[in-house]
Amino acid sequence: MKYLNNLATVAILSAAVACSQKPTQEPVKEEVNLMIKAEKVAEHEGQPVFHYVLDNGNMQVEMSNYGGLISKIIVPDKNGKLENITLTLDSVPEYLTKSNPFFGATAGRVANRIAKGKFELEGKPYELAINNGENHLHGGLVGFNKKVWTPETYTNDSIVGVKMTYTSPDGEEGYPGTLTSTLWMELSLENTLRIRFEATTDQATIVNLTNHTYFNLGGIHRDVLDHEFQFWADAYTPVDAGLIPTGEVKDVTGTPFDFRTPKILGDQITANGGGFDHNMVQKLEKSSDMKHFVKVRHPESGRVMDMYSDNVGVQFYTANFLENFAGADGITYDKHWGFCLESQNWPDAINKPNFPSPILNPGEKYVHNIEYRFSVEK
Repeated sequence: MKYLNNLATVAILSAAVACSQKPTQEPVKEEVNLMIKAEKVAEHEGQPVFHYVLDNGNMQVEMSNYGGLISKIIVPDKNGKLENITLTLDSVPEYLTKSNPFFGATAGRVANRIAKGKFELEGKPYELAINNGENHLHGGLVGFNKKVWTPETYTNDSIVGVKMTYTSPDGEEGYPGTLTSTLWMELSLENTLRIRFEATTDQATIVNLTNHTYFNLGGIHRDVLDHEFQFWADAYTPVDAGLIPTGEVKDVTGTPFDFRTPKILGDQITANGGGFDHNMVQKLEKSSDMKHFVKVRHPESGRVMDMYSDNVGVQFYTANFLENFAGADGITYDKHWGFCLESQNWPDAINKPNFPSPILNPGEKYVHNIEYRFSVEK
């Protein structure tokens, strides 16, 4: 694998590879260009902020080292029409100044909610920043989504990507220990967006990193209620009025959370009396096995997204709190205009002894892999 630094303000890299198609009489070869474009677009706290475009000749992913951010995913529909399928702002510099609900961001040090921002670790109490009612959410007031990560671009014959690192000092947002995190985001020739997190610490701490992209496979023209979802999930974790898990792990059978056969989202939201903002259980115990967990179809456009993860849960969020938001291209985003599939440890796990532990100790490595695979069904 070849790594490249960002000494130049603008750099374009490409690799041509030959892909064999099914032969008729003689093999036909098609040239596919993998490309990275890296452009410095701003500075934040004295550090350069880059806008990246990853292109495999069929789809593009736009991202930034500010917030470990995915700003756009551009994929074709069944007629070959390319459209962005993520809720976003008009430019990367706008993320530096405009408040937004974690569009495309890396959430950490601990994604999701911690009840009242309090926990105990090795007998010592800790208090975190409160930024969601009386609770702590997605790392606090200045979480990983507002940090400039140190980037490197890389490429080989089958992928293009950006590697980013961020070191969170002891005490940041109230968390113990110096945490060094590394994030890889890469695009393959097979139209797969891969995300990998790794982290190490110098003292016991808690970690739960994820990506918070809002998807809309219809191309951001209206809400996502017509999308079809299938989850390979037998259970979910119910929540209280503050969206903190109660500690129960509940069977989905006979509930609106049962997506084990394909269901239209709007029908399930109606059955649930509102949107979803819940942890769907992927595994009961941690393991390195990648699991096909979610399939989403948009029948009108033909776009399909399959999600794979090695984590224990996925937060399924249907943009319940989005209202009259001025998004990109002059489009106003409203309730249910997007959905998030946040691969994660279960919320408030540090305060729930029966939940998988989020604790990371010195000498251990936190590892988390996610894949979003895009395709078209006609």
